[in-house]
Amino acid sequence: MPRLLAFDTSTEHLSVAVRHGERLFTHSGAGGAQASSTLIPLILQLLAEAGLELAALDAIAFGRGPGSFTGLRTACSVAQGLAFGAGVPLLPVDTLLAVAEEARHAFGARQVVAVLDARMDQLYAARYDFDGGGALGGADSEPLLLAPEALEVPAGWCLAGNAFAAYGPRLAPAAARHEVLPTATAMLRLAPTLLAAGRTVDAAHAWPLYVRDKVAQTTDERAAIKAAALAVPPVANQS
Repeated sequence: MPRLLAFDTSTEHLSVAVRHGERLFTHSGAGGAQASSTLIPLILQLLAEAGLELAALDAIAFGRGPGSFTGLRTACSVAQGLAFGAGVPLLPVDTLLAVAEEARHAFGARQVVAVLDARMDQLYAARYDFDGGGALGGADSEPLLLAPEALEVPAGWCLAGNAFAAYGPRLAPAAARHEVLPTATAMLRLAPTLLAAGRTVDAAHAWPLYVRDKVAQTTDERAAIKAAALAVPPVANQS
């Protein structure tokens, strides 16, 4: 069983998890603007509880998106800082895949249209078929950005995600719905298959997946990214 750290800050919910052998250590709570200041202390706390040093990890998994721009930048910058310092590979995980995995694990869903609220009267969506696509769901479409009414849900498939409160009956009203988020524990369940598939990357090649184009950063976003980067602790020489 690989030694793994996973975290996601792509929504208003922050999720962190560490796996050390058969033991699992988790934290979930408020994210959003708080994530840039609380993420690293929480990571260090869970690693300490697990009795693990950063350099002892086999990989660091993070939610690469789509999702909140600030949240994705925070997660990516923290992941890069930790990986550079500890010499650990990164495992970027699509947040919509993590949503689908959470629905599979919690509700037994096998054919899932994962949706996340993208604000601005739009949502992010992708389809995952765990019957036809193996352990990773075999996404049959790239993540899309579209209006709620434009979402197509095949007969027999379910919806999973966090967009139901915002869009209600505008979202495929006949489809079954599961209110779930992209959690760090879902990423840990996906990680062994992703690792076996060679999905790790060096820190320099880890990037957020935005889907919606955005060039400019707000003052708050720049401050959050800077705070996350400055908060990454130095790693002691292991030699």
